[in-house]
Amino acid sequence: MIQAPATPPSRRRRHDREIIALAVPAFGALVAEPLFVMVDSAIVGHLGTPQLAGLAVAAALLTTAVSIFVFLAYATTAAVARRVGAGDLPSAIRQGMDGIWLAILLGIAVIALALPLAPWLVDVFGASDTAAPYATTYLRISSLGIPAMLVVMAATGVLRGLQNTRTPLYVAIGGFAANGALNAGLVYGAGLGIAGSAWGTVLAQIGMAVAYLVVVVRGARRHGASLRPDAAGIKASARAGVPLLVRTLSLRAVLLIATAVAARLGDTDIAAHQIILSLWSLMAFALDAIAIAGQAIIGRYLGAGDTKGAREACRRMVEWGIVSGIVFGALIVLARPLFVPLFTSDQSVQDTLLPALLVVALTQPVAGVVFVLDGVLMGAGDGTYLAWAMLVTLAVFAPAALLVPVLGGGLTALWCAMALMMLVRMATLWLRARSGRWMVTGATR
Repeated sequence: MIQAPATPPSRRRRHDREIIALAVPAFGALVAEPLFVMVDSAIVGHLGTPQLAGLAVAAALLTTAVSIFVFLAYATTAAVARRVGAGDLPSAIRQGMDGIWLAILLGIAVIALALPLAPWLVDVFGASDTAAPYATTYLRISSLGIPAMLVVMAATGVLRGLQNTRTPLYVAIGGFAANGALNAGLVYGAGLGIAGSAWGTVLAQIGMAVAYLVVVVRGARRHGASLRPDAAGIKASARAGVPLLVRTLSLRAVLLIATAVAARLGDTDIAAHQIILSLWSLMAFALDAIAIAGQAIIGRYLGAGDTKGAREACRRMVEWGIVSGIVFGALIVLARPLFVPLFTSDQSVQDTLLPALLVVALTQPVAGVVFVLDGVLMGAGDGTYLAWAMLVTLAVFAPAALLVPVLGGGLTALWCAMALMMLVRMATLWLRARSGRWMVTGATR
């Protein structure tokens, strides 16, 4: 990747146009999804504290259950983009349909587990006696929308693979608006309380899934692709997703360990940690938009057998990631007097937060490289390497983080461990990118 000859300005501009065309709408769609929970929280919060506490527990469980299946989007994007690059649109859409059928099957399995286990899961997450009934109600109803959520993921991957990130943006905006209207109407207009919020979210998610399916089905009919479930294709999609599932679970473990350690440091530290983690997640969404562009672009180039184009695009996206990281880091430093008071007026929390926030700012360029290369390797279908790389990262991070309270360190030390985690991720991804072994060409990997 780095050793390639300098890319001519005209090709750099072409890569820039491709990245912008895919990344900007992708960012909008990524930001729209978390707003669902924010709207639910704003509406349910006026019902009372127990209801809001119940929503918090149920939303955390739902987010965890759905996020572990994010491979439905990532693996589908890479597989579809390869076939697009190879000029075989019917097979590309057929591959996408396999991912959608897999999403439906997984969603049904999750419902089968969530409905009977809801009270136990709520109890495990530590919901109070007053909040637990509301959490159980919300979780049981909302779990009925999980198949639709997973279909949205898989269908989003199909459209990204087809180099279309605008439709996911429009659907996300429509879903967000519908969610807000349905929640307000069902919670207050129909008097359903927290159950109305859950039903509103379920209906909004089903509407989004239907919108995606209409687009995908039209494409399938236009290109003569079969819509029927294909056992071999579904199994292949599942096999491709397993390494990415391992990667995602490892990353979730990193975040859970960090939160657990921060909680052991005390209330002030965990409060400051939550603020920093929220900001870190927002920066991650922005950088992940470039990674999504990378998945679609790299998959298409490799499907077309254009290793030179893939190498040049990879290098250009890394440059985008570094520059974006520098800009985000500078914004964090310069704007911290403005946004920190918005989160808390507690001076002790602010004092604890600021040094750790500087660590986050300094590591944003590293995060830019990590997110971009993660997307590049996903687009290449290099899931097995990504799984092993994330397991290595977890093995380095876990002892470093767990030693923080033992050695008397504070929140800044914990975020230094997070910085170490990002450096290890960058090293493993950079080495793979330089090796060129990820550049396997053809309609399938």
